[in-house]
Amino acid sequence: MKSTFRPAPLALTIAAVVTAGCANTPWASDDAQPVTKATVVEHYADLAYANFEDALITAKALDEATDRLIANPTEANLQAAKEAWLAARVPYQQTEVFRFGNTVVDDWEGQLNAWPLDEGLIDYVQADDYQHELGNAGATANIVASNSINVGGETLDVQDITPELLASLNEIGGSEANVATGYHATEFLLWGQDLHGFESGAGERPVTDYATGADCTHGNCERRGQYLDAVTDLLVSDLEWMVAQWAPEQSDNYRAKLIAADANEGVQKMLFGMGSLSLGELAGERMKVALEANSYEDEHDCFSDNTHNSHYYNGQGIQNVYTGTYERVDGSEVSGPSLSDLVSRTNPELDVKLTAQLEASMQALGLMKSKAESSENPTSFDMMIAPGNAAGATVVNGAIMALVEQTGSIEQAARELGIQALSPDDAGHSF
Repeated sequence: MKSTFRPAPLALTIAAVVTAGCANTPWASDDAQPVTKATVVEHYADLAYANFEDALITAKALDEATDRLIANPTEANLQAAKEAWLAARVPYQQTEVFRFGNTVVDDWEGQLNAWPLDEGLIDYVQADDYQHELGNAGATANIVASNSINVGGETLDVQDITPELLASLNEIGGSEANVATGYHATEFLLWGQDLHGFESGAGERPVTDYATGADCTHGNCERRGQYLDAVTDLLVSDLEWMVAQWAPEQSDNYRAKLIAADANEGVQKMLFGMGSLSLGELAGERMKVALEANSYEDEHDCFSDNTHNSHYYNGQGIQNVYTGTYERVDGSEVSGPSLSDLVSRTNPELDVKLTAQLEASMQALGLMKSKAESSENPTSFDMMIAPGNAAGATVVNGAIMALVEQTGSIEQAARELGIQALSPDDAGHSF
């Protein structure tokens, strides 16, 4: 949804950024910062900047870990690269709440987090158990093994694997399943296919897939390393661009436009982002679809079996925006004027209710996380959605319903703040 930014009238520089039913004087949060819609929107930008900066910090660590793996393919270096990928997912998944409502993020994020992907576009797959999008001409193109590929009648030179080439190949042939870049392409290159179906176990790519000479398995090890190098370099440069969009004290980036606009527009973006990630994306696309279809192909972090964390930190991002808090990867906390502050003044009972619902959804997602990470009989997300797994379905449905319930209160909060029709994206799902 495109947003039209309007210069803020002079009155918006003070507390007159309120709507009908709201008083015209600012009040203070617990840390004595003035709380107005304008300061809440500005702090929202601070949260986004800190969160994307952490995503960049951890992506750089991932890039360095994969460089070490490519240079010296040992089991220890492969494991270190996997751990760096898992660590990078923690801040990034929390940034997804900024995607909905902010076109600058939504138009950009497909190059970083698109899924599900037909991994045969990238590298070798086990053909007898490879599920891919029907009719996708790029589903078995295998860039790693090819100097040129033909997709939809078009022959493409892929001899030199560069970040620019990979970006140009995203959604090649018009198929959204042709994902050549981002976290999930990197995930596949580190883990390989998960061939365990609904049983316990993630991908088991051998480190010798990056070995040299006679030790190389599955061929094309040097090109596989070139692909891994290029895809992680692109991840870093993409995040550098987004961090710059939210950087303070700039006159021409997205943050400056957001803060200069009517503060009511910013508040609408915040609540729309919370509601859309809660309802259509997380409850719908990422959980309901996979559960109802009993489809591990619709699992988010499907190669690593990290989906429980992916969902958990999406939920954390929603809670962050409402409370105005974010715990950085170094353990420090960003806090300031929040939506909770605004709602508590107009309807304290609703604020208490929504705060409790956000906590309840985190507990429901936390149960999914603890089940997957249990030291005894761990149950990953793809096992929970297996046909006949009633206990697993109960856990997933519990998280879905908690997210649906909080979305109703998010819409009510929007009305309290003068937004009459929030209409969060439900992605076509009925709950």
